[in-house]
Order: sequence, then structure tokens, then C-alpha cells
Amino acid sequence: MKLNQLRYITEVAYRGLNVSAAAEALYTSQPGVSKQIRMLEDELGVPIFGRSGKHLTHVTTAGGEILAVAERILGDVQNIRSIAQEHVDESRGSLSIATTHTQARHALPPVVTAFRGRYPNVSLHMHQGTPMQIAEMAARGSVDFAIATEAIELFEDLVMMPCYRWNRSIIVPQGHPLTRVDPLTLEAVAEYPLVTYVFGFTGRSKLDKAFADRGLAPEVVFTATDSEVIKTYVQLGLGVGIMASMAFDAERDRGLTALDASHLFEPSVTNIGFRRGAYMRGFMYDFMQTFAPHLTMPVIERAMAARTPEERHQLFRELDPALSTP
Repeated sequence: MKLNQLRYITEVAYRGLNVSAAAEALYTSQPGVSKQIRMLEDELGVPIFGRSGKHLTHVTTAGGEILAVAERILGDVQNIRSIAQEHVDESRGSLSIATTHTQARHALPPVVTAFRGRYPNVSLHMHQGTPMQIAEMAARGSVDFAIATEAIELFEDLVMMPCYRWNRSIIVPQGHPLTRVDPLTLEAVAEYPLVTYVFGFTGRSKLDKAFADRGLAPEVVFTATDSEVIKTYVQLGLGVGIMASMAFDAERDRGLTALDASHLFEPSVTNIGFRRGAYMRGFMYDFMQTFAPHLTMPVIERAMAARTPEERHQLFRELDPALSTP
């Protein structure tokens, strides 16, 4: 049994049983991947994947159990490398982050700037995606940190901790009738077509719930994953925008007006997390505390040690008063 064989089967499973896509991601050939998988199955005496002709059709029962162990082994291999790197030079290495556009564009720049000032020899890699993509990258160890707001249930394989609380603004062209509505209400907003985030993305569920709780069904005419795109289509007159308040800059976004909507929607919480069981290097602890000052090393280690939902919820309750609003 070889480590490369374990990498091949986990990558094939991750790529939806698409051997060509797995081979491309691993910078090798499709026949080579298929051959190594067959060799591993022959050695183990059980099929990992079901087949129909030359095509893989499903993960077998034994294959599912084997894949779970393979992922743990590959995670431990990465931990060994990280431990060695930490002892060779604690200030040198790489840090990869998976997050959404809003976090990458508006929340992380000052954090990255401060971190780079302290660790100039640590290379940073930013990956943007949907909550589902972010969860998968972090759970597989493709990135060190996941930073996301929505769909925390997707992150069951990760240690997730709350960082900060944020809310939304209504974005309209200057002089729009909503600028004269005081106080601003959901009923008034629902009279206009809406331009907002894709469902399941950047706090969208809180937005939908607020309207549904009031018996309102606004017309969502355009959705996007990028706040800059939302503002562009508001400027074009497509509708009224609803997005994270931190994504609006009065100087940069001239011609638009942001109306505070924090009284209309429940606040959302952005979380940061890493793969359970991953080795944390010193600069990784430092990055987390730079992003969220209340995430000290003892707090992070307590979260890593939590084994039950009750323990995690208790920690979150204790951290809640420390959550700031950017």
C-alpha cells in the first residue's frame, strides 16, 4: 500500500468518481490512476469503487470505510510535515484560506497586511468559493482555514469558531424613494425588485427568513455571489440591493446610498475553522487571533478538545459577548 494510492482514491471520490478530473488535479495520467486503484483493490481483496464496464459508478460499503481511514492518514502525513516545518523554522511556511468574496475583499485585507508584517516568510494563498466548496476544501486539507458565514452544518469535520457579527444594508441609487421612508420597513423594501446574494451564500438565509416571518414574498430578480456585482446591477436600475454593510464604501460607491437595515434582519456571524485533528503551527494561531482577538490559543485549544455539541455550544455562548461588528 502506497500513500499515492490513498491520494488517488480520495481524489477520485472527491471528484465525483471522475478519474480524468482526479488525474488532472494530481498532475498524472488517467491510466496511471486507474492502474494504481486496481492494484490497491487487488492488494486489499475488496473493491473500493463499483463499476459498470470501465466507468466507476459508486463507492462500495468497504470503500467508504477505507476512504475515511485514508483521509485520516493523509491528514496525519500533512501534520508530520507541519511539525517538521515548525521545528526547522517557525516563521517560514505557507497558509491557505478558503473564503467568500465578501470576506476576501472587505474583512481580510487589514488582517493579511498585519500578518504579513509579522511573518514575511509565510506565503498566503486565498481561495474563493461557495460555502459548500469552502467546507470541502478545508475538510480535505486542501486549505488550512475556512472562513464562512452560511451553512455551518456543512463543517461537521471542522473545528469552527465565531469571529465577528455583521448585518446588512439596503443599497439604492441616490434619490430613490426608499431614502425618504422613515423608519425603513420590510414592507417598503418588498415593494421593489431585489438584487441580493445567491441562496445559501453570505447570510442569505437570514434575509429570506425575515421576509417570510412577515408573510412577505419579494421578487428577487437577480442574485450573485459578489457584492460588487450586486452594486453594479443596482446602479443599472435592476432593483434594490441587499448586501453586507461592510461591502459598501460611500467614497468608492458614488451614486449609491446605503440604508441601515440592521433593525430588519437578524445579525449573522462569520466563523473561522480548520480540519479536526490538524496540527496548528504557531503562525496559524497568530493569524486566527489577528482576525478575531478573542480567539486566543487557550480558546482555540479548548475548541479543539470539545467532543460534544454541548461543549461547543457552551464555548460559543461564552464567546458571544466578545463578537464585534466591523
